[in-house]
Amino acid sequence: MDQANNTIRNVVFFLVPEFTMLAFASAVEVLRLANRGLGYQAYTWRLSSETGGSATASGNMQIAVQTSAEDERKLLNGADRPSFFIVCGGMNIASHTTKTTTALVREQHARGTAIGGLCSGAYILAMAGLLSGKRCAIHWEDLPGFQEKFPKADVHADLFEIDGNIYTCAGGTASLDMMLSLVAKDFDDDLVNRICEQMLTDRVRASTDRQRLPLRARLGVQNARVLTIIELMEANLSEPLSLLEIADHIGLSRRQIERLFSQEMGRSPARYYLEIRLDRARHLLVQSSLPVVEIAVACGFVSASHFSKCYRELYAKSPQQERAERKQLLVA
Repeated sequence: MDQANNTIRNVVFFLVPEFTMLAFASAVEVLRLANRGLGYQAYTWRLSSETGGSATASGNMQIAVQTSAEDERKLLNGADRPSFFIVCGGMNIASHTTKTTTALVREQHARGTAIGGLCSGAYILAMAGLLSGKRCAIHWEDLPGFQEKFPKADVHADLFEIDGNIYTCAGGTASLDMMLSLVAKDFDDDLVNRICEQMLTDRVRASTDRQRLPLRARLGVQNARVLTIIELMEANLSEPLSLLEIADHIGLSRRQIERLFSQEMGRSPARYYLEIRLDRARHLLVQSSLPVVEIAVACGFVSASHFSKCYRELYAKSPQQERAERKQLLVA
């Protein structure tokens, strides 16, 4: 069989420094097993990096690549032009986003190439201007900073999103689900089932399946009313609800809520609410360049001074110190 005539997708995996190995490897393995199941090379791929040098994953493993960004730009005019260009992101994505990379992503998109982002790769797609008004997914840990920096992107805490020819996933094993959905689109569920059997996974998760463990499992809390209250709190961080508003919403008295939280969480509802708002603030401090005062407002604090006081009491450092320490880690 003429493999060249039967190739349906030529994929480029563009490896950004500190990319997540699990997300990358899961995506490649789906394509490899699809080819094995079909008996021919329906999918071909190559690896690329900005300089053409080896790419280092977040686990400090080095992967050799075949092309540089400049090589990929030249290949756009020939037979080896990709049909799918996937940016493989990972840790510290903002510091690894360059004009060279975003320009290449824009050029690929302008030529009709499907564009993908694994893990935090969506950040580079957004910096390239491709996610305005587009549904996209990113890892839950990167979500707060992403929402603040790219308000025009329709970002969701889903496993993956496909909007036209833009593919994004949250990373980890979510890239497995996204690539399996691609194979299902290209071929059929029978091939997908055979791949799943080879990978010892029992199903393809839906794009809207949750990224994080359910609250019940994550917090070890069984009381349904407490879980409902926490969900309300997490949905209202920038404009915190009063305890009376929460009580009215779920049909309990303020005293009943305080007693439930004391029993189940070991602290008052007000204290727990404060902690999750400060946790969101911590993510914004290390993931974004937003001024401290804007972070304070985004997390429901009436002033930067009140925010700083609360932050120092919980983390034993000021917001400014948190950000400075993070910058030092990136430089080291």
